[in-house]
Amino acid sequence: MTASTPSGSAGHSSETRLVRTPSIEVSVRMDGDSAAPAVVFIHGNLSSSVFWKSTMAALAGEFRCVAPDLRGFGDTEPLAIGARTGMDDMADDVLAVCDDLGLERPHLVGHSMGGGVAMKMLLRRAGAFASVTLVAPISPFGYGGTRDEGGTPCFPDGAGAGAGSVDAGFVAALAAGERGRDGPRAVMEQLYFKPPFVPDAMEELLDGMLSTRIGDEWYPGNSAPSDNWPGFAPGDAGLVNAMSGCYFDVSGIAEVDPKTPILWLRGADDAIISDRSVLDVANQGALGNVPGWPGMDRCPPQPMLRQTRAVLSAYAAHGGEVTERVIADCGHTPFIEKPEEFQRMLKGFLHGNRRSSPD
Repeated sequence: MTASTPSGSAGHSSETRLVRTPSIEVSVRMDGDSAAPAVVFIHGNLSSSVFWKSTMAALAGEFRCVAPDLRGFGDTEPLAIGARTGMDDMADDVLAVCDDLGLERPHLVGHSMGGGVAMKMLLRRAGAFASVTLVAPISPFGYGGTRDEGGTPCFPDGAGAGAGSVDAGFVAALAAGERGRDGPRAVMEQLYFKPPFVPDAMEELLDGMLSTRIGDEWYPGNSAPSDNWPGFAPGDAGLVNAMSGCYFDVSGIAEVDPKTPILWLRGADDAIISDRSVLDVANQGALGNVPGWPGMDRCPPQPMLRQTRAVLSAYAAHGGEVTERVIADCGHTPFIEKPEEFQRMLKGFLHGNRRSSPD
């Protein structure tokens, strides 16, 4: 474990370390007192641990804050992301970091894709965490290609989901590191946040987005042809395929025992995680933007929020504690858009579960 770029004040210290696990070298951002209760922050797609920097600084007086860069992002070793195992591998990477740092029953906080990683971790180690906070998480049935609250595929091959749904021009702009008004910056301003909000740390956050590794083995992955609308299905490599319903299903969290308290926290105006997501190809078909859409009966927009609510309701019905909170006038990234409200909700939940222990 090698320390680098330390900083901080009298009350706490912040630094970035490279943590060598048995399978991967992970870049880990840290802040706070190492003796305090640990909170592990897991970033979303097209970002890095820098997205959690301000939240970690705000919590560092009370918690030990730890945020790894997931594989394919930031300064973590860029190992390949397989479609079948990618989300499992990310969960294992974060668990290995927890083990290496000696974190006992940490709290988990996962954003978007990182919420999916947190749910994978919950499946792998039930009872090992003090709490789990899911911030605008991807559906328990993945992203794209499913039709109902039970995660039924629209087509057997998952057509409509995966790397083929990603705009090629956007990928090219990412690969070129473009920082102008179009491309990655525009995507962040229009989709990550509810316009017209622009964060003060925009350039640093853009650095995090541009740290994404591009290619068939990372983002977005490869695409497979399909006879079903819209003509593509998830491939066998890369991140966006790994998040598809073909390969990602964590609905089994409803059955884990013991149950960890869960907070589901989201912005009311999230354009990315929604029952009408602007990035869902089926929704774009329904809007008339993708030709040949087969209709609501065959390929409705993915009900992402209803899917999450159904699985978390089942979790609660099996004895789990679930709290849902919605932040008004807020998009996909409430911890950046509405930091004071987000931190108040998160701190209240963390404090309420500081002494939580397995049954």
